[in-house]
Amino acid sequence: MTNKISIVVPIYNSAAFMPKLLDAIDQQREISDWDLELILVDDGSKDDSYGKIEELSRTFSYIKGVKLSKNFGHQIAVKTGLSYCTGDYIAIIDDDLQDPPSLLPEFFGYLDKGYDVAYGVRKKRKESLIKRLSYNIFYRILKSMSDIYIPLDSGDFCVMSRRVVDNMLKFKEKNPFLRGIRAWVGFKQIGVVYERHARLEGESGYTLKKLLKIAMDGIFSFSTMPIRVITMLGYIGLLIAISYSLIVLVNKLANGVSVEGFTAIVLLISFFGSLTLICLGIIGEYVVRIYDETRDRPIVIVDKELNT
Repeated sequence: MTNKISIVVPIYNSAAFMPKLLDAIDQQREISDWDLELILVDDGSKDDSYGKIEELSRTFSYIKGVKLSKNFGHQIAVKTGLSYCTGDYIAIIDDDLQDPPSLLPEFFGYLDKGYDVAYGVRKKRKESLIKRLSYNIFYRILKSMSDIYIPLDSGDFCVMSRRVVDNMLKFKEKNPFLRGIRAWVGFKQIGVVYERHARLEGESGYTLKKLLKIAMDGIFSFSTMPIRVITMLGYIGLLIAISYSLIVLVNKLANGVSVEGFTAIVLLISFFGSLTLICLGIIGEYVVRIYDETRDRPIVIVDKELNT
């Protein structure tokens, strides 16, 4: 292969099994004869992950290390890594070998055929039933709500051409949702079905809080449907209020009966009060994101660099 290969790997608390990751990457590099640069981005790990990156760089000269000043999150770590790439073909994989480097030659083959993006479509997940169900529901909700086409069951595992990465880096969003940005930039893309491996060892850095943030980034960055739903709920609420008022008025005029129903009134007030707070929360989420953008803070602070 004559194209230079860049592989971006976000690192979080991975010091213990990083040597296995490097062995797998280096083995595939030798088999495929890659001209390789490997960008390892330490996203504020609590262990000595960056120290392990420095240690491994003495054995694997193609390593580029980046240490972030704190934990900024997976998506920002990946985007930071992309900004350090100089390759013609760029790959994104996780540090736990669930998306093994041995799959990359097949993916790069699609770029050789003229595609600009080959992204992984997960056929099976070696995760708990609750997680699999949650992912399944999220991707389908996102697809139904999104203003663009975002493929089902596709994560960040992919390979991309240089021009796709260059265009993705033009996005200055403070809460990037990379698989959505990747879909938005367009070009010729193809999904490649694969079976995702079990995690190598340890626990995932994706806590429920982090997963919910990524889900919200995807929905609020690429969909205006929540605002439209609020408008529809407003019309429905107005219709209910008018209907109830007419019932009260007709009973009063026709039968001289005042409608009594303290419980019903309390329930209606509680329902619409809760609905109002939910709607304000959705609007507030958009406002907070606008506020994040207008503050124009840097999305990341780099603490250290190695061989960059």
